[in-house]
Amino acid sequence: MYHSLTDRQLTRSFAQAVVEGLAPDKGLYYPERIPSLLQELWLSEEDLNPWDLGAAMMAPLAEGDLQHEDLLDILKDVLNFPLELHEVEDNVYALELFHGPTHAFKDVGARFLSRVLRRVSDKRLTILVATSGDTGSAVAQGFLNVPNIDVVILYPQGRISKIQEQQLTTAGANIKALEVEGAFDDCQAMVKAAFLDNALQADRPLTSANSINIARWMPQSIYYAWATYLLGQPAQFCVPSGNVGNLAAGALAAQMGMPHAGFIAATNANDGLASFLQGASFDARPSVATLSNAMDVGDPSNRPRLEALYCGDLSAMRAEVKGATLDDAGTMRVMKDVLDRTGYVMCPHTAVGYAGLMAHRNPNVPGVVLATAHPAKFGEVVVRATGHVPDLPDHLAECLNKTKEAKVIPPTYEALKRYLLA
Repeated sequence: MYHSLTDRQLTRSFAQAVVEGLAPDKGLYYPERIPSLLQELWLSEEDLNPWDLGAAMMAPLAEGDLQHEDLLDILKDVLNFPLELHEVEDNVYALELFHGPTHAFKDVGARFLSRVLRRVSDKRLTILVATSGDTGSAVAQGFLNVPNIDVVILYPQGRISKIQEQQLTTAGANIKALEVEGAFDDCQAMVKAAFLDNALQADRPLTSANSINIARWMPQSIYYAWATYLLGQPAQFCVPSGNVGNLAAGALAAQMGMPHAGFIAATNANDGLASFLQGASFDARPSVATLSNAMDVGDPSNRPRLEALYCGDLSAMRAEVKGATLDDAGTMRVMKDVLDRTGYVMCPHTAVGYAGLMAHRNPNVPGVVLATAHPAKFGEVVVRATGHVPDLPDHLAECLNKTKEAKVIPPTYEALKRYLLA
């Protein structure tokens, strides 16, 4: 069972929470119980695949709605691309999560959600999602041509890369894009307002594909377990952080028993989370545009989940999760330095994560930075920083030749509602 983080009495089954996305009281759904898995799983000497680990982790969280075998079938389909652990330098690794169809880490969660939703619901639903960069394209590909599903994606005008915009505005079919004249936080606020509008929901039932949805959030824990399994020992993880779903997924794996050597939340100039982890009170603030745009979030939605995973004990959370921040100039320096020294090409988000790892490096354990996007998705930034032109995967090259289709709307809920009811 799952309860709202703002009202423990408001409970739902796994399937109900997935379909609703956000609780009626605007709270995030959260497991009533975090399962504890056997230590032999995480550092197993058996020959395992990511889906073996994933099914073991997700089965107790989906209890009552999906069986272990169901989850194994789903995850074999979801994880049909490699999750590669690349050693950048001595005992420092990039966990490459960008080998999926949209070349970003969000392929894992979006594909899992789409396949789970097909199994647990036959209702006509509209997936309403705000994106600061890669969520939109991952959701578009995950739900493209899925029966009984319409997808509406909101993205901030001028604040995502050209390739990201092309990916989410050229899918066609059941995928519609809204170009919002504002920031990501405006898009996110509009989406949350829609979920609280009972009259709208009665006319057009909605669900979310952002990491506020448990079936987008929780499967991201799988690749932390996979990295730990590949290394055969606990690792220190650094997570480029925006809406904090990815970081909270790592903390979920830790609470389930995964051995680890701590986490680092790496942020760009939108450093409210880093300041909070360093001891300040949290201060939601308007986001500012940066080179690492997918992290341009001023009020991270998943922060309450991160706190809940530490039972609200901020001291315990800050002891295990460190904060780091890096501005655009520093991001470009790191991209060039790493390429010059090691030959490894990073996207700006991964570079922010790499710097965060170096700032809090524990030399006694493997250090793993989550490489969240293919560098070609930010090719202009890579060239500016390093002079190197990254290889462009065929899928990304194809979308650049398609015609953009998006409707421009002001950053108001009224504008969104008019569109949804039209």
